[in-house]
Amino acid sequence: MKKYTMETSVGIFVLIGLLCVAYLTIKLGRLEVFGADTYLLKARFSSVGGLRPGGSVEMAGVKVGSITRIYLDQETYMAMVDMQIERRIKLSEDTIASIKTSGLIGDKYVALSPGGLDESLAEGDIITETESALDIESLISKYAFGDVGGSKEEK
Repeated sequence: MKKYTMETSVGIFVLIGLLCVAYLTIKLGRLEVFGADTYLLKARFSSVGGLRPGGSVEMAGVKVGSITRIYLDQETYMAMVDMQIERRIKLSEDTIASIKTSGLIGDKYVALSPGGLDESLAEGDIITETESALDIESLISKYAFGDVGGSKEEK
């Protein structure tokens, strides 16, 4: 009888250990098991250079969502960004989405600037007011070759 008691207690201990590992995997991996409290928004950009799925979506410096997918729209040939936004955040139809860089050479993220209209964006709506990322390479090449101020006047 003592042998079965020992086997049962070891089995319970292993089961508790597996449950702890599963909990930590979900929490540290930021997985959503029972459905997230978010909704899908899309944004259309002319360029998304450096932006990656998994990046953050911020409003006033506070993370309010994440980037789930980046793909090319076959009709407009523009980049589409799918974002999961926390359901408690209500955005108006004239919200502006901008691609920003954290720090000088840090990761890129989407910054949302709220608008003033009464109509809110719904699940699956597209943000059309967007600002693409600043292309540092082209800016440096323009500076290096003297084309920063545009065309120079002839004398």
